[in-house]
Formats: sequence, structure tokens, C-alpha cells
Amino acid sequence: MHIALKAGERIFINGAVLRVDRKTSLELMNNAVFLLEAHVLQPQDTTTPLRQIYFVLQSMLMDPVAASHARDLAEVLIASTRKTFSNRDIVDGLGEVEAYMAEDRLFDALKTIRGLYSIEAMIMSGKVADRSRTGETEAA
Repeated sequence: MHIALKAGERIFINGAVLRVDRKTSLELMNNAVFLLEAHVLQPQDTTTPLRQIYFVLQSMLMDPVAASHARDLAEVLIASTRKTFSNRDIVDGLGEVEAYMAEDRLFDALKTIRGLYSIEAMIMSGKVADRSRTGETEAA
């Protein structure tokens, strides 16, 4: 896998933080768990249920030593979020996240959550009712 990085950009690989001093590209020659800096959520941005789950999952990638404790918290947050929303896209997405977690595919779980951000934002702003699938909901 080839990864292009800009000068000063960081990448998190298998729990290590790397920063490049100039534009460069990396080629990962084996399986590695990585997270690009652009996908790292800061603590002050964990303002919604999905962002809180994302932050915990990202912590599992960035600090593999503490991953088992973070996994327990992620499971609690997912269960709580599932009770908070009735929107089928979000509920189904959370099911996908759990399946990815069970397979240790955390990057895929993060990608799934990022894909649900816009639905969550529409529901929380009242632009879409929290029912069925987003495409089938009525505007509030």
C-alpha cells in the first residue's frame, strides 16, 4: 500500500506516531494498522454519540496496549447510541461497526462511522426525522 504524506504530516502506524519533515510517500510492505492525521478526531470534537464512538475506536488504533479497555467502552457507547437513534441507517451502521470490531478491522469501523456523520447531523439538527432509513424519512 502506498501512502503519500505532506511535509509535517503525521501518520499513526501500529501505535507509533511518525512525522515527516518533507513531502514523501511510504510503501507498507506488510499488514499494518495505520491512521492518517487527517482522520484523527480531537477530544474537543467528540460532541455527538457517533463522534464519541469514533474517538474510542481511534484510541484503540493509536494505543494498542490500552485497546482492551477501550473496546469495552466502545461496546457500551454503541449500545447506548443504538438506543438513542431509531434511524435504520445508523442502527445498521452500528451493527457493521460491531462486526468490524469483532474482526479487528478498526479502520473499516472508523470509515463506517465517518459515513454516518451527515445522517446524525441531519437528525440532530431536526432537518430529518429519526425514523426508518434516511432516504425514506420526512423532513422535520
